[in-house]
Amino acid sequence: MAQVTSITSEALQAKIRELLPSQVGFGEDLQASNVILPIVDLTTTAEGSGLDVSMQQALNYGGATVFDVSNTTTTIASVGGYYRITANCSARQASGSDVKGKIILNDGASDKIVWQLTVDALSSTLGYTANVDYIIFLRSTDSIKINSNSTSCFFVGSIRQIATLTGELINPVGFSPE
Repeated sequence: MAQVTSITSEALQAKIRELLPSQVGFGEDLQASNVILPIVDLTTTAEGSGLDVSMQQALNYGGATVFDVSNTTTTIASVGGYYRITANCSARQASGSDVKGKIILNDGASDKIVWQLTVDALSSTLGYTANVDYIIFLRSTDSIKINSNSTSCFFVGSIRQIATLTGELINPVGFSPE
């Protein structure tokens, strides 16, 4: 026999109000049942995004900021939030010293290398190439820098903000949910 129990969880009720704004005035308590029911996940539709995560993070013409860095350091993002970086770093040994391409996070005071490609000065290999596809979170004081220490290192790609500092998703430019 089915049993129904009321649930008085403010956290669950707050989540319902957040995900389903039209239900803000709904005065009934939530209920649980010991009957197995099929579940239809309407989360993305209720949130208003209408996209799977992989599609929401898609590269797009209007939302991508491109970069092409060689023998310099360039700041590619300095606003808090979540970013997707896709790039290729190619380096070859040509100068007799280590050739490096780096992704650097800066907190406003100091740098932290979070990714690096190095061609050792003593390497017998002529060059290396590596693809990059990362999601990086920046606090409000952080920035992302791309560094190449040589004209023999090319770091080329794009960056796109996919969510704000508070986690609000930023859909691809031109996408409009129904």
